[in-house]
Amino acid sequence: MCKLNITRNDGIASVVINNPPVNILTIDLINEVNVFINSLKNDYGTKVVIFKSANNQFFSAHLDLNVINGTEEGQAACIEFSHMINNIKEMKQLSIAVVDGVARGGGNEFIMACDLAYGTENAVFAQPELNVNIPTGGQGAVQFARRMGKNKALQALLVGTDFTAQQAESLNIITQFVPRAEMDAFLEQLFQVIGNFEVRDVVMYKEIIAASIKDEGAGTEIELRYFLDRAKEEKTQTIIAAFLKSGGQTDREATDFQGVFADTAAELTL
Repeated sequence: MCKLNITRNDGIASVVINNPPVNILTIDLINEVNVFINSLKNDYGTKVVIFKSANNQFFSAHLDLNVINGTEEGQAACIEFSHMINNIKEMKQLSIAVVDGVARGGGNEFIMACDLAYGTENAVFAQPELNVNIPTGGQGAVQFARRMGKNKALQALLVGTDFTAQQAESLNIITQFVPRAEMDAFLEQLFQVIGNFEVRDVVMYKEIIAASIKDEGAGTEIELRYFLDRAKEEKTQTIIAAFLKSGGQTDREATDFQGVFADTAAELTL
């Protein structure tokens, strides 16, 4: 039985996780996620992948505890879980997690693997692995350290505290807190903007950001390379000409910058 309900519309793939009772990350679910992500490698029509849950209480409770053992099967399942986290991180499409319930352990690591994550007032985030005598296994400690710094990460990992979406936003676990009643409108507005771009635009900024986090100089070199290459493109010159014709680089930019872009888009459709 499929544990992912996948629908596609205008370049957006919506992936709803449905693994009752609490969306445990079982090996079957992990394998299904990996197969889906691998199917997107040569898919340039899908720009965004949004992960949601069919469960109104849980995004994902955690990794299946039944595979955390010394058996060959258990070890293999844990390695596949690690592969899944890396696969999510390496997607060229923009990955988004929408969290309206509990996400602890592997569930929280799933969310942090995504490019963007939004949580509602019902969301809960935590890495409580030490309660069962293990460390994080899906880069939870790594991400906490990178996002929070030494002291806050160490406290969060040792205590295993639940964080609300507002707290998670302040600690950079998620991108932003969005009230549940506003989530659909928020995502619609986000997709309207992203829909204007190509998959290669997402790939470009992912590459620049990843390199810059590791090494500012390396990020600078990659950014400049992309800048010079894009400047040569006919598409770039066509858009710039339309932008200037629509009032770009005039006083209009001070009060109606978005209007200039709207007129630019209209000019390009003529």
